[in-house]
Amino acid sequence: MHGGGPPQKATQYSRYGSTTHKQVYIYGGLGQGPIELNRNFGMAWGIGGWLITPFLQKIGPAAAQRLKQRVATELKTTFASAYAGEVSLVEALDFKSIAVYGQVATGHKYLINRTRAD
Repeated sequence: MHGGGPPQKATQYSRYGSTTHKQVYIYGGLGQGPIELNRNFGMAWGIGGWLITPFLQKIGPAAAQRLKQRVATELKTTFASAYAGEVSLVEALDFKSIAVYGQVATGHKYLINRTRAD
């Protein structure tokens, strides 16, 4: 875990490892299992969770609006998504559809399209 570029060689030995602080943010929650960290990165590190709603509240309405506008502008580039499938609102309530789109699986997002006809 380093900030890009080639890893730096240590200039002196430390039993605690690197003194360069490393930060890990966990966002999302598809995986329900424990999070495992291989502690070969020294003792200067931190871990935290991240949720968008508290972040937007923290930065205030003007900054949040700028970010929302950026997402809208870059919806088909930077923020583009791929979907495994698409369902209508009526299909979204069907038990067979729920069994398919309700699975927790990476790469299997479904779009619920309110304008799609059945």
